[in-house]
Amino acid sequence: MPLITSQLLGLQQRERAMEGGSLWHEFETDLPAADVWEVYGSLALGQLVPQLLPHVLSKVELVEGDGGVGTVLLVTFPPAGASEEPRSYKEKFNVVDHEKYIKEAEIVEGGFLDLRFRKYLVRFEVVGKEDGRSVIRSTVEYEVDAEHAKNASLVSTEALAAVAEAITKHIKEQKSPKQAKE
Repeated sequence: MPLITSQLLGLQQRERAMEGGSLWHEFETDLPAADVWEVYGSLALGQLVPQLLPHVLSKVELVEGDGGVGTVLLVTFPPAGASEEPRSYKEKFNVVDHEKYIKEAEIVEGGFLDLRFRKYLVRFEVVGKEDGRSVIRSTVEYEVDAEHAKNASLVSTEALAAVAEAITKHIKEQKSPKQAKE
């Protein structure tokens, strides 16, 4: 068998040995996209989620960076009793696009990687609508070895949906006192 054919066959076998997928959630809000992006496009998101949703995340710490591409965060889950599941992970921002309102963060250590995922990426997109409203689209993309495919059932957008709702409520609460002063 020629070397190239052998290499291609090996690549196809590796591709078949992995399972992947994506899940997404959309949350529509009456806030303008720019207002939502002020939080999602900055480090404020990591600061607010543990305050607003301590049952989702207990702590988010800046390891390196300034909120732009290359920033690394250490994310810690709240204690869950005797669970042996990973309790933290590090994520790295691969995309932070302030014009298109897109942020992508990929787990680089711990978390789902400890559960034999090869890739776990979260993408936030804030899409403005003509009527001044916006949509927060949260997407999870993942790849897992076929032998651990059952772990794919752990992937969910439930926490991302809760974050979108809580952040929207927080932004509205912050805007209300400002509007009252104007």
